Amino acid sequence: MDIKYLGHACFKINDELVIDPYKDGSVPGLAPLRESAAKVICTHGHADHSGVECVTIAPGECNLKVEEVASFHDDQNGALRGPNTIFVITSPSGEKLVHLGDLGHFPNEEQLAKISDADYLLIPVGGFFTINAALAAEICLASRPKCIIPMHYRTENSGYPELATVDEFLKFCEEKGIADKVKVM
Repeated sequence: MDIKYLGHACFKINDELVIDPYKDGSVPGLAPLRESAAKVICTHGHADHSGVECVTIAPGECNLKVEEVASFHDDQNGALRGPNTIFVITSPSGEKLVHLGDLGHFPNEEQLAKISDADYLLIPVGGFFTINAALAAEICLASRPKCIIPMHYRTENSGYPELATVDEFLKFCEEKGIADKVKVM
């Protein structure tokens, strides 16, 4: 799979699919998003994940199979921040990519079964609005992805000030012996 990181939690897959486009001005430091793809999907309705107007629908088909897995944006069954959709995306060649969106809790058994053994796991690591770095590392350990791509964290130039940087997540991955699977984009 060709995975292009566009910032925050937004990715473009195989030039066919954009996941979680952010609305203009919704993420401090990120330039306005202007992309095109055959399909656009959003994990939930918050502005930093639902800027569908920033993606032009291009002619052609999306050849990726998209499965939705219901989850929550917090650890209180959505009472604080609402629902979140996990996307399990499969390419025609069988590669599996999982985008966890703004996951706010450890997956239950059924959710874990659906996200496990992915070729690519896109996981929030910045905490505050989502799972924190320690819990993200635990989820990576439990779900056994081949490649871990952190998202939803603060960088030197962008992101919400409440979010942690990726460094804490990398430290936990080192402690768990999975740092070699992490690819920071």
